[in-house]
Amino acid sequence: MSQQPLEGIRVADFSHVMAGPFASHLMRLMGAEIIKIEPKNGDHFRNYGADRAYDGMSPAFIAANVGKKSIALDLKDPADVEIARKIVQRSDVLLENFRPGVIARLGFGYEEVKKLRPDIIFCSVSGYGQDSPQRDWPAIDNIVQATSGMMMLSGAEGDPPVRVGFPIVDTLTAQTAAIAILGALVQRMQTGEGALIDVSMLDASMAFMTSALTPYLITGKTMKRLGNTGYSALPTSGLFEAGDGRHISLGVVQENQFAKLATILGKAEWLEDARYSTNDARRANFDDIYNELAAVFATRDSADWERELSDAGIPCGKIRHVGEAVELAGEGALLDLDIEGLPDGAGTRVPNAGFRMQPGQPGTSKAPPRLDEDREEILAWLAGGS
Repeated sequence: MSQQPLEGIRVADFSHVMAGPFASHLMRLMGAEIIKIEPKNGDHFRNYGADRAYDGMSPAFIAANVGKKSIALDLKDPADVEIARKIVQRSDVLLENFRPGVIARLGFGYEEVKKLRPDIIFCSVSGYGQDSPQRDWPAIDNIVQATSGMMMLSGAEGDPPVRVGFPIVDTLTAQTAAIAILGALVQRMQTGEGALIDVSMLDASMAFMTSALTPYLITGKTMKRLGNTGYSALPTSGLFEAGDGRHISLGVVQENQFAKLATILGKAEWLEDARYSTNDARRANFDDIYNELAAVFATRDSADWERELSDAGIPCGKIRHVGEAVELAGEGALLDLDIEGLPDGAGTRVPNAGFRMQPGQPGTSKAPPRLDEDREEILAWLAGGS
């Protein structure tokens, strides 16, 4: 593997669970050295889930910790605190996601850490920010999905709130933190100064929800809940059941796409029908065109529609389960790892960083660490003074 862009960058990672660790995970995939400072009983995510066979190395933990180094420290023990201080002193970044105020009470607040490393980049991740009125509210992914309004964006009008089916807030918050840290590293190259970064799960969610939030801020009107219809609110951008009982998602939002679709489906008369002549007309006659499309799509299997329409340049995708979707992954999208001690054997795969880059391709072949696995290596490094 060629040199990666973050080689030479070291992160003292005090974070746990997902919103913090996934940020350092992304940095690790780009070459940074991540020293994971865990409590003596380890990151809670090590034993996450209902299957005790994976305790110590749960799938959720693996997803955000490949290639890191682990040392277990009791941050209330003076000897262990001194070890942590030495690690921080030699690190470029400190990452933490305790509740606001906790890291300072442990002796590792920003002002204290700057005495150890004046140009440190200090990134705190929390539910509602370090100084908001809600700073002390406990927050996990599904809570912020609720408080951010996210749960009222999915589903149809009149439906109960709908939770996004994976921890999207944790993930997007971590990506936001990683971007902020990278920006601070570039800024430090230009100014020589470190930075204090405050990443709020709520604020990060708002930023990712810009396509829903900005229209409200401009018009004062909340978006209509569209269910499985796309952002365009067009009947030609939604889900349809195919002849095999599987569903396809159609994304026809441009006039040229609609004309091509009508031709392929043998419905050239739609192009002369005033009800369907424009996007606005199709919205006004939503049920009419939707029902006609549904009748056509029911005549063939989902894979046939996906292939024919996609080949013709019409956005169309078959609804897949995650286990099916992984077969579409491109080259380099998944990383092969050997993780000793897994119940089904050592070999497994995890997602890469989500992009390819040459030179500097992201990725690693190193497994997530067992708890305290790298203690001796880290202590020897600290003793060596480099």
